[in-house]
Amino acid sequence: MEIKLRSNIKCPECSFEKEELMPTNACQFFYKCTKCHKILKAKKGDCCVFCSYGTVKCPPIQKDIISCK
Repeated sequence: MEIKLRSNIKCPECSFEKEELMPTNACQFFYKCTKCHKILKAKKGDCCVFCSYGTVKCPPIQKDIISCK
C-alpha cells in the first residue's frame, strides 16, 4: 500500500481547508489554522490533528505502526 503524505486539514472554527505535508515519523498533536489562527488539538481517541481534521490519516496510522485507540 502506498503511504499518502498529503492531507487536507479543515479548521472546525472557520472551515478553512489547506493541504499540508504530514510528518512521516511522528504524530502532530497541534496545528495552527493559517486563516483564523486557532490552535487545533487532536480529538480524544485520535493520535493527531490529521486523524481528527484531515482527509487522510497520518502515515504512522497508514503503516499500522500505532493505533488511535
